[in-house]
Amino acid sequence: MKVDDVKKLQHRKYREELHHFLVEGEHLILELQKAAATQPHLAQSQLFITEQYQDWVAENISLNLRTTVVGHKAMSQMSDTKSPQGIIAAVPFAPVQASNLQPAKNERAIYLYEIQDPGNLGTILRTLAWFGGFRCLLSANSVDPYNPKVVRSSMGAIFHVVLEQYVALEVVAERYTRIACLDMQGKALSDSGFKEFDCYVFGNEARGVPREQLEAMQAQPFTINGSGAIESLNLASAVNMCVYELVR
Repeated sequence: MKVDDVKKLQHRKYREELHHFLVEGEHLILELQKAAATQPHLAQSQLFITEQYQDWVAENISLNLRTTVVGHKAMSQMSDTKSPQGIIAAVPFAPVQASNLQPAKNERAIYLYEIQDPGNLGTILRTLAWFGGFRCLLSANSVDPYNPKVVRSSMGAIFHVVLEQYVALEVVAERYTRIACLDMQGKALSDSGFKEFDCYVFGNEARGVPREQLEAMQAQPFTINGSGAIESLNLASAVNMCVYELVR
C-alpha cells in the first residue's frame, strides 16, 4: 500500500474501499503483533515509521512486516493525532467467511443500535475482549468501529472481538431466539433469568431503540437499579455492568 493510500484511511469511505484501517502507536502495534499469532491476515499489515523508530521495530517486532520509512510530514498527514508517535500500521480487515457468522460455543452477542460515540464503542470493545465469549453487532448508522478514535480507545481490543457491521434489528430477531434489552420497567439485572439470553440489545445514547421494534423482537426487559437521582447511565457503563453480571 502506498503512502497516499494510507492517508485516505482517515475516511470511512476509503477504509471500506481499501479494506484496511489504521493502527497507531507502540502499544497498539504490539497488540497487533500478539493478535497475528492466531489471526494470519494480520501478518499482512504494513508498517510506516519515521527514521527514529527503526531501532525500536528491530528490537520489538518479530513479525516480518513490510516496513516503509517516511518523513515527519508524511507521518503527520497519515496520523489522526496532533503529535504522532512516528509508527502506524495499515491493517487489513478480517476476511468475511460464512463461518464467522456462526457463534462459538457459549458465545453471547452484544447488539448496539445506532451507537454514535467512538469512546463508548472503544470502551465496550475493551470490556468484551477482557471477559471474552462475546461478539459485537452494530446496526447501520453506527460509528465506524475502525474509526481511529475507536481503535485508540479500544487499546487493542479491536483485534480480539468478532465484529459485524450493518446488522439490522430484523436480522438479529432471525438469528437469535432469546433476546434481552434494558428498560426502566424491566426485571432487576440480578434476576437469575438475565443470564439465559443469547443476544443483549443496547440503544443509541440519546434515543435508545424504537420500542415497537423491541416488542416485535419479543426482547425481554431488564433494568439496572439506581438511586433515581439522574435519568440514565452512560451507554458504555451500562454495557459494562451487564457484561460483568453475565460472567460473574
